Amino acid sequence: MNDWTVNLPDPAALYLQGKRLDEVECVIADLPGIARGKAVPASKFARQKYFHLPDSIFFQTITGDWGEAADDADGGFIERDMILKPDMSTATAAPWTGDWTLQVIHDAFDRKDRPVPYAPRNVLKRVVQLYRNQGWEPVVAPEMEFFLTARNLDPAKPIEPMMGRSGRPAAARQAYSMTAVDEFGPVIDDIYDFAEAQGFEIDGITQEGGAGQLEINLRHGDPVKLADEVFYFKRLIREAALRHDCFATFMAKPIENEPGSAMHIHHSIMDMETGRNLFSGPQGGETDAFFHFIGGLQTYMPAAIAVIAPYVNSYRRYVKEHAAPINLEWGRDNRTTGIRIPLSGPESRRVENRLAGMDCNPYLGIAASLACGYLGLMEERRPSKQFKSDAYEGDADIPQVLGQALLLFDEAKALHDVLGPEFCRVYAIVKRAEYEEFLQVISPWEREHLLLNV
Repeated sequence: MNDWTVNLPDPAALYLQGKRLDEVECVIADLPGIARGKAVPASKFARQKYFHLPDSIFFQTITGDWGEAADDADGGFIERDMILKPDMSTATAAPWTGDWTLQVIHDAFDRKDRPVPYAPRNVLKRVVQLYRNQGWEPVVAPEMEFFLTARNLDPAKPIEPMMGRSGRPAAARQAYSMTAVDEFGPVIDDIYDFAEAQGFEIDGITQEGGAGQLEINLRHGDPVKLADEVFYFKRLIREAALRHDCFATFMAKPIENEPGSAMHIHHSIMDMETGRNLFSGPQGGETDAFFHFIGGLQTYMPAAIAVIAPYVNSYRRYVKEHAAPINLEWGRDNRTTGIRIPLSGPESRRVENRLAGMDCNPYLGIAASLACGYLGLMEERRPSKQFKSDAYEGDADIPQVLGQALLLFDEAKALHDVLGPEFCRVYAIVKRAEYEEFLQVISPWEREHLLLNV
């Protein structure tokens, strides 16, 4: 064994026990959360302390086009190389490959060894550090919803649910059905096997309300570690699905008339000195910090929607009565509100943000949600009165389209200061370029209803 393999995380070491490591995938998440990087022979990885990728990977739209986001003061669009350094605590198996392969997440630095400000993992680290500067340790627990669908090779064709074990398409309206989960048994078995090989602890898998829609809950923990896991899980789940002739999609709204897929984020904050949950007082009651965090979400989440709902499709999820919030009301054990307080004891009191879509970059979605809560804590924001009935009966108070969300994002200077002004500048440019690309596409709906009728 090479020296660098001696201190691998336990699951990675166990995966390689008695095996010869062939390859290492050096990866980093771009703005959409796609894994970019290089695959290198294990012998080469042992000799390299870092590798290079151009900073332009953060200027690309989801279609592969470019946003004009390069900084003219720094030479403009010259595709300057970043220095990517491995975080060996993230080393994990790639168990679907044909040989013995590890994946390692890297962090991006410039030539002066400064974190690249628009690298998503660096954005989240920045926000977490702001909490720690106050003596607070943020804790999150993400929930991942996704659809298993039939293979779709024609973008003009609607997406359909996958065929289950029974030979029938996956049925909708079967939330929490064990029989429905059993329909996807072979895919779920591979998800569990891959997760175990990678050392990830799944808190549970349930059938959601959509046809072929599943939810995976992860154990609570450090925000960066959990974002790493979601980043890895997206790839893991896609690979498991492909083994069984179906697709896994994390689109916010892949199928018409079905619920969308969310990445609900549970938040709590620990006092670093005492280990106490900041949301609970000595007698177990709700603290000012608890209410200020909620107030921050209500105040700043409209501007952060552009980050947690990053595509035009994201806004199709915010539909009344379709298991997605339409406003920022908050309530205790109320799944119709955008901000929900789950049932819990004082030690595990937490705030659930139900607005983020599963299509968001996990680093950026968690960073944006934490940033809103942080501003609420620092500014001592008070929330509105608790909403005790059906929040779908209330008014919608979040952006309905990406263009509107980007306008709010542009104006949110306080949010920019937390996430990082340079990240916000680049993100807005890339997303606006993406939106303008979409506006040039004529949809089937337009051709059907406008061609001969207007």
